[in-house]
Amino acid sequence: MNVHLIDGTYELFRHYYGAPGATDRAGREAGGVRGVLYSLLGMLEAGVTHMAVATDHVIESFRNQLWAGYKTGAGIDPDLLAQFRPLEDGLRAMGVQVWPMEELEADDGLASGAALAARDARVECIYLCTPDKDLAQCVRGSRIVQWDRRKGEVRDHVGVVNKFGVPPRSIPDYLALVGDSADGFPGVPGWGAKSTALVLSRYLHLEDIPARARGWDVTVRGAARLAAALRQHRANAFLFRDLATLRDGAALFDDVDELEWQGPTPAFEKFADNLGAPALAARAERIHRKSQSPTV
Repeated sequence: MNVHLIDGTYELFRHYYGAPGATDRAGREAGGVRGVLYSLLGMLEAGVTHMAVATDHVIESFRNQLWAGYKTGAGIDPDLLAQFRPLEDGLRAMGVQVWPMEELEADDGLASGAALAARDARVECIYLCTPDKDLAQCVRGSRIVQWDRRKGEVRDHVGVVNKFGVPPRSIPDYLALVGDSADGFPGVPGWGAKSTALVLSRYLHLEDIPARARGWDVTVRGAARLAAALRQHRANAFLFRDLATLRDGAALFDDVDELEWQGPTPAFEKFADNLGAPALAARAERIHRKSQSPTV
């Protein structure tokens, strides 16, 4: 079996900003929720059997206590923010496993789900359905891969190296140096993607980079300046790596069989109608009936 783990927060943002708005029966904006549900039904129609969606039930996490500038819910469009809980409700009604993260983030949920699913020898491949570069650290060979559904790109270990210049295990170190504007930490001054990839491809982790450039076994333009910046901002670099390191120990399920889609619940018809999209329920039922039909 294959397991598909989906970043619900990313999907909600993507559909809210990428599709025309739509309102529910009460006149509230619901286009993002509609888009995500239709998108996941498309995956099920294409043959996906086991899936779960991780969401940021609360935008802030433990990381906000570590770094004051870490991302918050400030500035998110209220019409978008108001769709987080309805999305979770809709996914449950549709019969999809939902992991609403609070102290941790949706990315941590995906990392934890992948770690749990990988323990089951029946699982052939785990697809992390998100383009978020943080999740590249979870890639393992060709068994745990990252799937950017919008671009149609799947990245395994080789794909991560080709994209970032470093292996998956070095992604937190990479982000610590180059920074992550989406998450709100700046990285180390002067360290860009190219220089970071060159240095980490040789040393892999921050603590293994020689303090002085003359000790580097790699040729990097401006090496002395970069080494000085890393010495000066060493404490922040390690903090940023901690921020970028996903936690994969959340106990989200006991058995991978819990992730198998069994069709929509009886509540989905009413939810879809209230959403102003009754066709969702009919499509879900049709997909479920087809999945239950014996193959010849």
